[in-house]
Amino acid sequence: MLASSGTRGQLLVIVIAQFAGTSLWFAGNAILPELQTLLKTTSLTGWITSSVQIGFIIGTLTYAVLAIPDRFRSTHVFLVSVTAAAMVNLIWLLLPLKAETVLGSRFITGFFLAGVYPVGMKIAADRFKAELGKAMGFLVGALVLGTAFPHLIRWLGGNLPYRTLMIAVCLLAISGGVLLALAVPSTATKNTGSLFRIQALLAVWKPSAFRPAMLGYFGHMWELYTFWAFLPTLLMYYAQQHPTIITSISLWAFAAIAAGAAGCVGGGYLALRIGSGRVARYLLLTSGLCILLMPLLLALPPYLFGFFLLLWGAAAAGDSPQFSTLVASNAFVDNRGSVLTLVTCFGFLLTVLSIQLMAWLIGTIGLSGWIFYILIPGPLLGMRAMRLYAQ
Repeated sequence: MLASSGTRGQLLVIVIAQFAGTSLWFAGNAILPELQTLLKTTSLTGWITSSVQIGFIIGTLTYAVLAIPDRFRSTHVFLVSVTAAAMVNLIWLLLPLKAETVLGSRFITGFFLAGVYPVGMKIAADRFKAELGKAMGFLVGALVLGTAFPHLIRWLGGNLPYRTLMIAVCLLAISGGVLLALAVPSTATKNTGSLFRIQALLAVWKPSAFRPAMLGYFGHMWELYTFWAFLPTLLMYYAQQHPTIITSISLWAFAAIAAGAAGCVGGGYLALRIGSGRVARYLLLTSGLCILLMPLLLALPPYLFGFFLLLWGAAAAGDSPQFSTLVASNAFVDNRGSVLTLVTCFGFLLTVLSIQLMAWLIGTIGLSGWIFYILIPGPLLGMRAMRLYAQ
């Protein structure tokens, strides 16, 4: 088994499993144009993502309150959760195609993803304490690639039926969970209590190194998923402004999101030299500048605009593993899994608000480059919070 090759082999397996499991996240976005045509609606853009986020929020609350990541072996939680998420993601293919059915399936998929993303972080935090920033870089980089992967499948498949794409993603996700359960030894749980301790929840708001890291993470989340959700919309807008240019929306979306994986891994190695706090601040500053310049850069030719999107994608996602590192390092050991899950829950609640605000503004005043300025508070507030973090 891969686990016998040592910690590097275990990290590789965790990364592969995280990539496979989180490919479920944006699978709905990859088939969104086809769904909107079949359903004769254009109102799914915001809700196809928000339904997953809302399900994830409810799921993380449930997992945290029941202390599931701390009461049960993490690899088992991951396998059961990713299998359930994949199976629910397929149910709507067996039913009459309706928007309510699709969004309901996406909601429940998000619920079970609560046992995938934060639990994967806990597995890494438990095993790679010495170089956690680098390990998290690879782990969150896998999440980013998983998020981008359905767009790549859509581009490679061309006219690939949406049913085939969804089945492929679900099989990939289950395979990742099985691999993790077989190759990474599960560890005994330390928390024998039945529920999440409310004292730990109250303590996270007290002045400490944990609180600025948590607040910085919240600022980062205000920007990231809204950028990802509306990236295809932004690319279609760019194509309308440059009608003579042939633009592959799926390929560009994949490249811009996948660039975040390079930002995550590169930031992880840089964190070994200058610390996770500094890396997070620098990347927040970079993504904030990208938002400020974006309306002006829409006039650029495609190769320059593409480079800009790669930079924005790398910066917007690259600080995520460092925030996860700071939060995990300063969390309470006995409730680390539940605290990580709960903080992730609050972060994703912000993504729903940001996504819905963006969708409402686009529906009310129309799309323009300036509308992305609603994302600026995220990097600004994140940088302000991280100034309090003593690296």
